[in-house]
Amino acid sequence: MASHIVGYPRMGPKRELKFALESFWDGKSTAEDLQKVSADLRSSIWKQMSEAGTKYIPSNTFAHYDQVLDTTAMLGAVPPRYGYTSGEIGLDVYFSMARGNASVPAMEMTKWFDTNYHYIVPELGPDVNFSYASHKAVNEYKEAKALGVDTVPVLVGPVSYLLLSKAAKGVEKSFDLLSLLPKILPVYKEVITELKAAGATWIQLDEPVLVMDLEGHKLQAFTGAYAELESTLSGLNVLVETYFADIPAEAYKTLTSLKGVTAFGFDLVRGTKTLDLVKAGFPEGKYLFAGVVDGRNIWANDFAESLSTLQALEGVVGKDKLVVSTSCSLLHTAVDLVNETKLDDEIKSWLAFAAQKIVEVNALAKALAGQKDEALFSANAAALASRRSSPRVTNEGVQKAAAALKGSDHRRATNVSARLDAQQKKLNLPILPTTTIGSFPQTVELRRVRREYKAKKVSEEDYVKAMKEEIKKVVDLQEELDIDVLVHGEPERNDMVEYFGEQLSGFAFTANGWVQSYGSRCVKPPVIYGDVSRPKAMTVFWSAMAQSMTSRPMKGMLTGPVTILNWSFVRNDQPRHETCYQIALAIKDEVEDLEKGGISVIQIDEAALREGLPLRKSEHAFYLDWAVHSFRITNCGVQDTTQIHTHMCYSHFNDIIHSIIDMDADVITIENSRSDEKLLSVFREGVKYGAGIGPGVYDIHSPRIPSSEEIADRVNKMLAVLEQNILWVNPDCGLKTRKYTEVKPALKNMVDAAKLIRSQLASAK
Repeated sequence: MASHIVGYPRMGPKRELKFALESFWDGKSTAEDLQKVSADLRSSIWKQMSEAGTKYIPSNTFAHYDQVLDTTAMLGAVPPRYGYTSGEIGLDVYFSMARGNASVPAMEMTKWFDTNYHYIVPELGPDVNFSYASHKAVNEYKEAKALGVDTVPVLVGPVSYLLLSKAAKGVEKSFDLLSLLPKILPVYKEVITELKAAGATWIQLDEPVLVMDLEGHKLQAFTGAYAELESTLSGLNVLVETYFADIPAEAYKTLTSLKGVTAFGFDLVRGTKTLDLVKAGFPEGKYLFAGVVDGRNIWANDFAESLSTLQALEGVVGKDKLVVSTSCSLLHTAVDLVNETKLDDEIKSWLAFAAQKIVEVNALAKALAGQKDEALFSANAAALASRRSSPRVTNEGVQKAAAALKGSDHRRATNVSARLDAQQKKLNLPILPTTTIGSFPQTVELRRVRREYKAKKVSEEDYVKAMKEEIKKVVDLQEELDIDVLVHGEPERNDMVEYFGEQLSGFAFTANGWVQSYGSRCVKPPVIYGDVSRPKAMTVFWSAMAQSMTSRPMKGMLTGPVTILNWSFVRNDQPRHETCYQIALAIKDEVEDLEKGGISVIQIDEAALREGLPLRKSEHAFYLDWAVHSFRITNCGVQDTTQIHTHMCYSHFNDIIHSIIDMDADVITIENSRSDEKLLSVFREGVKYGAGIGPGVYDIHSPRIPSSEEIADRVNKMLAVLEQNILWVNPDCGLKTRKYTEVKPALKNMVDAAKLIRSQLASAK
């Protein structure tokens, strides 16, 4: 019985690659230093899989930045602005595409399906000259072979590559990306021919777009592409791998009849309906790579359940044609539980990171072959039983409160226009009120104090004093700039999810549970293992302190339930929406305590609402329904005079604008400046929006300081489609990552622009 891993994290157990990359980018180390760290990581990963008994070990899933960018390099599809002409693409051109350089911007980055990983989007058009320009796949295969490990080279499949691309600037939006297939397939043929010559016997082509809703002509592109590759692929075993969702019946039919393909890989964790398709008919003599070990979460596998699934599949495809695999690449999970010092033994026994998942896959493969490790299986059963019965997981009170939510849609009693009138009487704001999104710059000194307080090197009294001084500084600065609605600057917060998770029950935190987000950036998602509740107030102390320093309204700042959910590793023993409702009730308690504490403007950020949207359209309505409902639960109990804001990061949300309106917030601020035309077009097309809205007037991700004229021009564009009495003026996002030397002049120009337009509007009357 054979085992397979779809892909593996590249960062290293202690983020070795991150530090090597950043050192190289800062000019502190050489390309050779970077290549050595990379080679050491690859070799240790291959050895680890080999020693565990893995039969099909992937190569070419390592990347210095991103696997799609690696494919762009392989195809020589470098946008002209990077000055590449021909030859093997080196690190300089590669990193310029990923990060930009002094003279040209980076390529666009977007989310990889519905994960929190981001890939570099290829920019294509009819004039791209494709050529075989990076031999990385072949080099890595040879590198592993020299270490005595025979691997399965992995390539992003040709059809998925094109469908994940975009038309380059200046190319008609309607350009058919699939028309480029005849131009890229010759390069794929060269790569495959070289891999065969180097001794490869298997090759894996990742075609994850097959799980999306694809029109007929897109499915036909698969049939055509693989027919074209068939003669080149002959003599090789070819695995086409899919992941992240059920594969639709039509796509399953197309996939399983592709020419030249020997094996099919499916995600059987998120794709439970795919099981039915396989059981109803699987092509004879082909291999099934069964993804039963979850590549996207950190819970230990249920061996008994997986084994029974695998045994049922064995009856369909035959014993020698079934391969045990992961549901997707392990890139989306943390690296190794061995490095966890913060978690207690009980919680640790419930978890499996990437290194442990390799062991799980091989244990299942051995059990299927009749060599079951009884000790391992009984330890697995015991850990699952302890998780099911642990008093830390279940909280009766929370379960009851969440169950009681069923009967109501939790809308505020009064409609938004009446609420805005009541709020205006209380707040007395000018037209085009100014505000910021929440955080202010976090200085080295500030981070030091927080770190030392956490390590108990600074007393609570000294810590509070330091934070109070920082808040006072931020409040004074905003008053001096004449901003209308103030924030306290969040000096006490590390991360917008972790800060709340650390104060809620049902959450655990890892020391090294890092997951790659993009390039060298990693995130450390909290682990939601049990019922969520709020033992005591989390932010009231700081917000009330800040409000006492000013007569202007001070915003309370909270992270919304959907964002906390989408940026965490979520328990898999109950539906996600049930966990979300529990978080919503905890945030509701906090909102009501802030109101009691004299805070009359409360912002509940839902930066990640759009991120959780399922891949398939048929599942959108259900997700949006419970996500929006969760947001309304948090603030349905406040008075009409309390103004509820929310903030969202822009991500193609014209398609969910009606759900955003349904959130029924009083004011929504939106990250917009990098794509304002797209966002404003939705209002031009006649969507009626009656609540307050603040599309960001400048991009905080850039150190550039916009002039007041530029900001005024932006605001005027907004006034062309939005009523003046609902428009707010604010930056795109929080200011945490910026320097005060950038923030002060930018905010001054923003306030000046608002005042200029106010006076123009007054004189026009």
